[in-house]
Amino acid sequence: MKILIVGYGRMGREVERILAERGHEVAGRIDPRAPESDSPDLDSFPGTADAVIEFATADAVVGNAQFYTRHGVPAVVGTTGWEADREQVQKIVTDGHGSYLWGANFSVGANLFFAMVHEAGRIMNAFDSYDAMLCETHHRGKADSPSGTALEAAKRLLAVLERKQSIVHDLPGRPLQDDELHIASLRGGSVPGTHTVSFDSPFDSISVTHTARTRSGFALGSVLAAEWLPGNRGFLSVDDFFTAMQTGA
Repeated sequence: MKILIVGYGRMGREVERILAERGHEVAGRIDPRAPESDSPDLDSFPGTADAVIEFATADAVVGNAQFYTRHGVPAVVGTTGWEADREQVQKIVTDGHGSYLWGANFSVGANLFFAMVHEAGRIMNAFDSYDAMLCETHHRGKADSPSGTALEAAKRLLAVLERKQSIVHDLPGRPLQDDELHIASLRGGSVPGTHTVSFDSPFDSISVTHTARTRSGFALGSVLAAEWLPGNRGFLSVDDFFTAMQTGA
C-alpha cells in the first residue's frame, strides 16, 4: 500500500518506520512545521495514496476530513483534542460516503485497558465506599491536556459507574463533588504515556494502569487499521476496528 503520512512529528516518524517494516510505501509526508516533509499542506501534495495515517493538530482535523472525503482516500486519524468538532467531521464523512477511522489511542494494550476500566466501573456500582479518579502523565511536548486517552477512559467509566456524572480536570477552587470524576494531568520529561484509574476507599485502593513504553504500539495499531480500512465505509471508531480484529470481520 501507498500510505500518506499527515503530521510528521515523533508519531509520524514512528509510523514511517512501521510502514517500512510491513512492506508499505510512504506516498508522502505532510507537515507545515517539519522542514523534511514533502508538502506543507494537503492541497499542495501532488501524488496519490491508498490511505492516510494522521497524527496532526486538532485545528486541522475538519479541513483534512474534507480533503480525504473529497478525494476518496480512506483515513486513519489518531489526532486528539477535536471533540468539539466531532459532529461536523461525522457529517462531512457521512454526506461524502467516506472512510474515516478515528480514535484517541490505537494501541492494542490501551484498548485492553479501556475494556478493563469499563468492567471495573460496572463492578464498582455495587460498592459505593470506593471513589474513582484518573491520573495521566505524558512527555513535556504533549499538546492536549487531559490526553485523548484519559478522556476516553473517563467516558468508558462514566458510561457504567452511576454515581459519577461529569468530568472535571481543572478544579475551580472548591472541593470535588461526589458525582464528579477528576482527571489529573502531569507533563514533563519523555514519558510516552501512563494512565491510571484508581478506586479508593477508607480501607484500601485498587488501580488499573496502562503504561506505554514506546510509541511503537500506537504506530503499529494505526498501520494495522490502515491495512483494514479500505473497503469499509463510514465514520468509524477505533472500537469498530478492534471489534473486527477480534471477530475476524
